Amino acid sequence: MARLSGKVAVITAASSGMALATAKRFVEEGAYVFITGRNQDRLDKAVQVIGRNVTAVQADSSKLADLDKLFQIVKQEKGRIDILFASAGQARPATVEQVTEEDFDWIFNINVRGTLFTVQKALPLFNRNGSIILNGSIASIKGFPTFGVYSASKAAVRSFARTWLVELKDRGIRVNVLSPGPIDTPAQDAFSDEERKAFQALIPRGTMGRPEEIAGAAAFLASDDASFVNGVELFVDGGTAQI
Repeated sequence: MARLSGKVAVITAASSGMALATAKRFVEEGAYVFITGRNQDRLDKAVQVIGRNVTAVQADSSKLADLDKLFQIVKQEKGRIDILFASAGQARPATVEQVTEEDFDWIFNINVRGTLFTVQKALPLFNRNGSIILNGSIASIKGFPTFGVYSASKAAVRSFARTWLVELKDRGIRVNVLSPGPIDTPAQDAFSDEERKAFQALIPRGTMGRPEEIAGAAAFLASDDASFVNGVELFVDGGTAQI
């Protein structure tokens, strides 16, 4: 039986990688999915990959006007939301000596400000007993050189979940954080072979995770199978953050 049958989901930044795999999995589980991305060509390709029960909206999660447009379309087409995966996030490596004001603002605008206002603007459409999933990272509890600002942004996202689950408890809305480890996505192309090997060496099984493995965890958190799971940070990292 499809675990998400009849559900309406919104997944931000889902034109590639983990979020695209999650959108595809949600549709396979019976949901109708709205996806966002900044590049229309990549969104069009994502729609082809997903195949059905999907609406793509060109939007940047750091821009409030784009979020207003997204949720107006959701309201017009479906009138409600059952699941939100606030997936949009970016990193820009820099040491504490190198980081600039522009670096800090860029990362926090997307990862923290964007997550906050994505959730805020989705809430008027949320059904009771819905599920919010925030995109975290094992970087929030690990010390990776040059990723200090990114790690801090993900620690802020983790903090949001603890507060929001209490604020939303009367509506039965669960808020959980899904924190991936190194995952083999197009984002890894920004790293050198040496950096990729270094990441892989941290993983007990010796290979990076696959986007589909993130999608399976997200489908669990979105479903009634996780009805008593609230406020957790689920590490999907092959054990990397635990050793």
